[in-house]
Amino acid sequence: VQLQACGGGLVQAGDSLRLSCTASERTFIRYPTGWFRQAPGKEREFVAASRWSDGSTYYGDSVTGRFTISRDNFKNTVYLQMNSLKPEDTAVYYCAAHPSWTVSAYHLSSSYDYWGQGTQVTVSS
Repeated sequence: VQLQACGGGLVQAGDSLRLSCTASERTFIRYPTGWFRQAPGKEREFVAASRWSDGSTYYGDSVTGRFTISRDNFKNTVYLQMNSLKPEDTAVYYCAAHPSWTVSAYHLSSSYDYWGQGTQVTVSS
């Protein structure tokens, strides 16, 4: 499964962006999907995840209440809506997927086999 993330850009603090993740295979839309980010000099950080089988969604502490993960089955696309952006949200954002993961491991990058190429989000103060 090949994933492609897009939608990043340069915005000001307080602005919004919506990232998109599309896949080469239709089965992708049924996979548990996650978003991670990595800032320069930092480890990859969990942002959000969703398991479509039961509608569960999970968020990192730093984005809870500001970011929302969602999907469009018809477009075979997963979104990350990012509101009230802060300079500390600046990072390369990656989407990831795997046919299944345990609920306890949704936040681990090792739980995902398929990764997009990343899209840069830069938030200026």
